[in-house]
Amino acid sequence: MFQIHVSTSINGDDTEFSCEADETLLDVLRDRLGLTGSKEGCGTGDCGACSVIVDGRLVCSCLMLGAEAEGREIETIEGMAEGQKLHPLQQKFLDHAALQCGICTPGLLIAAKSLLERNDNPTEEEVRYWIAGNLCRCTGYDKIVRAIMDTAKDMRKQAKPTKAAARKKVKA
Repeated sequence: MFQIHVSTSINGDDTEFSCEADETLLDVLRDRLGLTGSKEGCGTGDCGACSVIVDGRLVCSCLMLGAEAEGREIETIEGMAEGQKLHPLQQKFLDHAALQCGICTPGLLIAAKSLLERNDNPTEEEVRYWIAGNLCRCTGYDKIVRAIMDTAKDMRKQAKPTKAAARKKVKA
């Protein structure tokens, strides 16, 4: 069958691949590029296990064709950590024991990252609304929500310049 050539950016790296016209982005990520962090839970966009960020928007990769990735910027779970240093959300999920079997975890982390990039001070209701498209059969979501809220709090603290740092900027 006819293959489509695609040039894109995945986790900040320029990437090229060829795919079938009807091949999903999820299948391309997993089968062609070896990025197996995104999971197929349903194949219909109902569970969120395959969530990725495309051009800043949260997307179910099972609902997007690989060919649609042309010229786009894609972020997957593999791009969250910096080498061995976990993203703050990943660390908080561990700290709060906010994961069990792990099937939903990559999608939840990507969804939470997408939320915190838009809103660094979400309410519990906003967190629950934002992750509503990510199904988890193992947890009651409470630990997940607490981990996201705790990450948001820590990220706000880190973003606020201290008075000493502000004085140094004025002197420079």
